[in-house]
Amino acid sequence: MLATIAVLFLFIGVVAGVIGSIAGLGGGVFFVPALLFFANLYMPGSMSSQVATATSLLVIAVTALSSSISYLKQKKVDIQSSLLFFIGSAPGAIVGVYLNTLLPTESFTLLFGVFQLCMFGVMMIQDKIKPRRIEWEVKRHFIDNEGNEYEYGYSKWSALLIAFFVGITSSLFGVGGGVLMVPAMMILFRFPPHIATATSMLVIFFSAVIGSFTNILHDHVNWLYAAMLAPGAWAGGKLGAIAASKMKGRTIVFVLRVLILGIGIQMIAESILE
Repeated sequence: MLATIAVLFLFIGVVAGVIGSIAGLGGGVFFVPALLFFANLYMPGSMSSQVATATSLLVIAVTALSSSISYLKQKKVDIQSSLLFFIGSAPGAIVGVYLNTLLPTESFTLLFGVFQLCMFGVMMIQDKIKPRRIEWEVKRHFIDNEGNEYEYGYSKWSALLIAFFVGITSSLFGVGGGVLMVPAMMILFRFPPHIATATSMLVIFFSAVIGSFTNILHDHVNWLYAAMLAPGAWAGGKLGAIAASKMKGRTIVFVLRVLILGIGIQMIAESILE
């Protein structure tokens, strides 16, 4: 039975790593349900939601490191922006870990699911909204492989505030934070899809390391299952970055929309069933 779970986790790690890397989400939306279902199937009652979240976050760090190395080689990562987002997300990740130990996450699940559906709706109409001219404090330019030119930017304080909230979400739900980071970068700051996902993965790596370190201190990580998921997550992270480099920006946006819709429905369903 354990050998079967090891093979399943290897496969899940690859799939989650590929999809998470393409969309800049980290893959936690796959890791947490897999850990809760299969670990408790093998040994009933052995995997709590808290341990599943902590173990997922550690594996997310592996996925994010793998894909970030590939994205850095492709020069798709906005390093300065990722460091700024990390400054905001790092304390948020620590706060999220402590909230996870003190508060029942069930009360947040429904609200988070509804918020994701709203985010999906905004992304669906985003292309139809004429962008306003904004004098950002920080400005960037990017031309993608299709010759499309992008101008994006942000104010430092708004970026720090959003990143702090993303860090809390990352540790509280074990979803890697990218499920909020990427849409925020694209909708609020007009990041190009390729830059948003690549930059998100580096931010996720930094914040996941901080959150995982705190989880390890509290002995919340199941090292056996983390070891089973990690090899597939590493391979999937690299494969996802390679696949994303060959995809059009609108294809990445489509993948992201589908995932956000799925996550929103899943969390609402979980809250109702509980």
